[in-house]
Amino acid sequence: MLIAVTIVGPEPEFIVGSRGTSTIQTVRVLIVEDQPKLAALLARGLREEGHAADIAGRGEDALWMAGAAPYDAIVLDLMLPGIDGIETCRELRRHDIWSPVLMLTARDGVDDRVRGLDGGADDYLTKPFAFDELVARLRALTRRVPAERPVVVEHGDLRLDPAAHRVWRNGTEVALSAKEFAILELLLRNQGSVLTRSQLLEGAWDMAYERRSNIVDVYIRNLREKIDRPFGTESIETVRGVGYRLREPA
Repeated sequence: MLIAVTIVGPEPEFIVGSRGTSTIQTVRVLIVEDQPKLAALLARGLREEGHAADIAGRGEDALWMAGAAPYDAIVLDLMLPGIDGIETCRELRRHDIWSPVLMLTARDGVDDRVRGLDGGADDYLTKPFAFDELVARLRALTRRVPAERPVVVEHGDLRLDPAAHRVWRNGTEVALSAKEFAILELLLRNQGSVLTRSQLLEGAWDMAYERRSNIVDVYIRNLREKIDRPFGTESIETVRGVGYRLREPA
């Protein structure tokens, strides 16, 4: 089946052409699309290929549906009423729903694609698109060996979610800058090891950065002010003459 989608206002026009041959295994797909005609057409095409397809018109609906049933893949539109596709994808990942996400977008901008992928999407498809290509991309996503997903990293009551880019201490969310987050993630992923200033520089900055700078010490001080001092704890330990490491939780 070939679907050409032409955006001509609030509703798309469809041109349905000849059917291709799909070799995708039988899967259950959640289609998150607020344009009813497109959602119905995609669901019909997938069902005619022998798959199960459910439809959610809003990101909020997708969240509870994906939490209530296991989906092999999610086709997620970027532009949705309420929470958009990127925030929906982030929320899915925050709730440990790791079904592969194929994001649909009418935008061809690099920034939107990057935001979608960084938000947890596995692939994207730009409208207009051929149905056969959508099926091929779903086939590629569902036949992959499940990769280890970025899980929440914990150290005592300190939690860091790499996919959602969020940090909590004792259940309270802590706002960090991008560099503070990067340094904390390095420390959390190397628990028990001392990281030198050079290692922290290489992990959080590019190689051209001035290595004699005390920038690492500045950011460590900032981290302590945010994740330690307000909570009456000291989790980042200075190893004199070497670098920094996380203390064993009490």
